[in-house]
Formats: sequence, structure tokens, C-alpha cells
Amino acid sequence: MKALNRIIEAARMAPMRIVLCEAEDPRVLAAASRASREGIARITLVGAPDAIRAVAERESLSLDDITLVDPATSDWRARFASELVALRSAKGMTQALAQTEVLKPLVFADLMVRCGYADGSVAGAVHTTADVVRTAIQLIGIEPSFKLVSSFFLMMLCEPFHRYKGGLIFSDCALVVDPDAGQLAEIAMAAADSARSLLMEEPRVAMLSFSTSGSAHHAHVDKVIEATQRVKSLRPGLAIDGDVQLDAAIVAEIAERKIEHSQVGGHANVLVFPNLDAGNIGYKLAERIGGAKAIGPLLQGLHFPANDLSRGCSSEDVYYVIAVTAVQAQAAHARDAHHSTAPHAA
Repeated sequence: MKALNRIIEAARMAPMRIVLCEAEDPRVLAAASRASREGIARITLVGAPDAIRAVAERESLSLDDITLVDPATSDWRARFASELVALRSAKGMTQALAQTEVLKPLVFADLMVRCGYADGSVAGAVHTTADVVRTAIQLIGIEPSFKLVSSFFLMMLCEPFHRYKGGLIFSDCALVVDPDAGQLAEIAMAAADSARSLLMEEPRVAMLSFSTSGSAHHAHVDKVIEATQRVKSLRPGLAIDGDVQLDAAIVAEIAERKIEHSQVGGHANVLVFPNLDAGNIGYKLAERIGGAKAIGPLLQGLHFPANDLSRGCSSEDVYYVIAVTAVQAQAAHARDAHHSTAPHAA
């Protein structure tokens, strides 16, 4: 898996501080131990240290070079409670309630990211997607150039039978149910950023539809066309085709026949689906029938990364998400080095 190996090597080149809050789960702890041992991240585990150590002993896992933080005894507790009040007072957050909220490992972990004690967060092996996403939006905040947090899958096609070899970004497959044209444009731009940082290639974006170049007329097609036009106006240097059917997006010969003046030429590495029905079905078809490896869903549009895990994830899945989160964090730091920005929370 060349693209995935590049991500792991990139993470190792500049290890980021990644915090996990579900370390009493053996899958998470095994992945954290491996990530630390292999040098792809500097790991902090949030939770009850005695319970984490007990799991490590039972599973014969090393905690060397891993930091354990107990929210109940941490020196950061008071600061985090004050930060939570400042962020959420308009939503009814009081100092007393904040003192209780920061004891929750997920809340504490994301506040570590917000306050600069960690570069990214990974959760979801135990917590629901709704909890992970909501907490990340509220506490880590949305990257200022976006209004929307969306999701993507990193799809790896590396088997001998795959005609297309390499990595693809599929978005949005897990979060935004029925985006309007403006939201679809944001998803496309965020997915392009994800391709640049994780695939380490220039993004080539296909705005998928059941129509190619206006071959069909429908409000659903109009949405994709409008979204494409918005992206072109906001990012004139980005290679993007839309509206475009899947075959014309990924097969050069078909693109040549169907799309006049194509910018992508049938070589898309970012597939933007028009709604969640199409995205969810599309990635599962690619995974279950096409034999692609699906990593995700991963989040995009946050100021610093916070990624969700499937509750059915394996230890290997968690390890890969740690690596992805680390590379996303590298990109976030590079962005902030060029732009003095601060996150805004919902």
C-alpha cells in the first residue's frame, strides 16, 4: 500500500502529539503502543491510569514513552473548565457544570488539542460518531476558511486485480446527508486539501452526478454544476470536473469522449458524491465488491484534526487513523505558520 506507507513515513518524519481517550479498550491501547514504538506519533492517553496499566499488563503491551493523563488529578483541569465556560456560556455552560464536563475523557482530550497540549485527537472505538463529531466541533473548532465539517474515506486500491492503483479520497460518505450547492463546494475544497496532505499529490476533483457535462437535466444535476462553479471561482487553480459520471471521472478514454476541455482527464483522485446516499453506497461498493481498503470515516474542516473510529474497528484500523491524524496535524501546523488564524467553535 504505497500511499498508506507514504502517510506512515510522513508521520514518522515529524511525530505529532496525538491524544486518545479510550485506552481501556485493548484495540486502542495496542494501536497506541505500536504507534509510539514505531515513532509515528507522541501518544497521550486520557483516562484512569491504573485501569490503563491493568489493560496493558493483561495484553502484554508496553507503555514506554506514552504519557498518561487523569482528568481528575490533572493540573489542567481548572484551565480547561474556564476554557469550556468561555466557549459555551451562551449555551448554558456554568463553572460548576464545566468542572464536571472536563472529567469526561473525550471532552478533556479535545480541550488538550484546543489549548495546545496535543496536535490531534482520535476517538470512536467506544464513543458514538455523534459524540465524537459534536465534541470536536464545539471544542476544537472549525477551520476559519470553512463553515462546515465533513467526512471522507481514504480508499486504498493496491491489489493486483485493481485497474486503478493508489489512493483515492471519497467524500462525503458519513456525515452531511443532503448538502446544498454551497456545502457541496465546501466538501469538495476540503477533500482537495485532504488529498494534497494525505495522498501527497495535486488534487484532481470529480464532482459526481448521474449526468456528464449537462447530459441530463434535473435539480440534482443543477446543484452539482453550481457547486463546481463555486469551487472554480474560489480556487481557480484546482483541477475539477463537474457534473461528471463516475466512469468519466476515472477512465481517461471515456473522459476524452464525454468531456470537452476536461481538467481532470479521467484521472480523478478525489470523488465528491452529491449526497450521503451515493457516498455511503459508493464507498461500501468499492470496499466490499471492489476489494478496496477503506480508512475512515475521517473528519475534515476542523482547525486541528479529531478523527472518528468505527466501533467495530480493529487495532490496525486505529493505528492507521493515528498516522492519518498525525499527517493532518502536520498540515494544520503548516497552514497556521502561513496564516495567523484562530479556531471558531460552534
